[in-house]
Amino acid sequence: MQRFPSARDAALALRPDRPVYAFDRRALVEDARAFLDAFRGSTAYAVKTNGEPFVLEALAEAGVSAFDVASPAEFAAARAAAPEAALYYMHPVKAQSDIRLALEGYGVRAIAIDHEDEVAKILRVVRALDLAPEDFTLFVRLATKGHAAYELSKKFGAAPAHAVELVRRIDRIGFRVGLTFHVGSQVEDLESYERAIATAAWVKGRAGVPIAALDVGGGFPARYGHDRKRPATPAPAVGALIARVQDEVDAWGLGDLPLIAEPGRVIVARCLTVVVRVLLKKGQRLYINDGIWSSLSDSWTGKITLPARLIPDPARRRSRRAAAPKLAPFRVCGATCDSVDILSRPFWLPDDVDTGDWIEIGHIGAYSLALRTRFNGFYPDDFVAVDAAFEEGEGQEGYATLESRAGG
Repeated sequence: MQRFPSARDAALALRPDRPVYAFDRRALVEDARAFLDAFRGSTAYAVKTNGEPFVLEALAEAGVSAFDVASPAEFAAARAAAPEAALYYMHPVKAQSDIRLALEGYGVRAIAIDHEDEVAKILRVVRALDLAPEDFTLFVRLATKGHAAYELSKKFGAAPAHAVELVRRIDRIGFRVGLTFHVGSQVEDLESYERAIATAAWVKGRAGVPIAALDVGGGFPARYGHDRKRPATPAPAVGALIARVQDEVDAWGLGDLPLIAEPGRVIVARCLTVVVRVLLKKGQRLYINDGIWSSLSDSWTGKITLPARLIPDPARRRSRRAAAPKLAPFRVCGATCDSVDILSRPFWLPDDVDTGDWIEIGHIGAYSLALRTRFNGFYPDDFVAVDAAFEEGEGQEGYATLESRAGG
């Protein structure tokens, strides 16, 4: 990667017409180490959040020695970055051929399930390979309810009574038994962890069999932007949140269990920004060279408030004005010909933004790369390295608001 002091410097030097991702390795390492230092158990980074090789390699160098994986492609990516890392196969529903590859090809020994048929799949593979069940930990995923930007309880998870049956069945077969849950992505209600931990304690008590480990999943919130017209509700410091989760584990009598966590956003959100160009300004609409089919799905869903900063094109002549630019709402349209490709929320930017300017959109390290598509042939894949995080940049900071205030 070419290296620049900041994303602004990269934009002015390269004058790109395609989106450019600016990677701040220092921010990634800082946020990874902050989590590792605070959490007393095993930190299994969730590869689905951002599985780029340069991200996984930096995490391995920062001390991450375990990965939460969900597919053969993620097995391979994690092992390529960290050959000795532990792999936790925590997708509850899997193809039997993928299970065999995980056990035989990658040495996976920790797997999540939430149904009897998944246990049967794993048992068939274990017997076919002549492996010992006691060498494996099957984590029963518990159904949970809570409040998060992205709620994850609708698709996976066994109800408590069903979980008790699964735990006893797994124990009878001879597998080790673990418990796991996932309270959602970008958790808004920190009591969600307490409720999930209480459920785990109830299942453990009712099942009456040894529990090998507790996986508290992900959901740890990352820092994003905020709407200046609303009260700021910053995410709690990662250390304070982890301490609270660990206190709840102890309070519910599970403190003697080995712990695992699956952080994603909280580690990688801040390490990437994307520099996009304004292809056209049409009234209060901005047409840019990125969009919901590329880096900005979080802004389409309306769940995350992304910070943004204008980078004016110095080559364009601008009319003189007596007053300094003010933040104004602009509806943002993506690059594709799909009329759905309009962000659900307006971006507030300096009102002198114009065709040819660039916009740096910050904190897009989580899911932006993983969810980009090749729709219409657009696929942003240009990267530079930078020495400054978004919050260290020059100029007035804008944001994507929480509600539609922009004109058409």
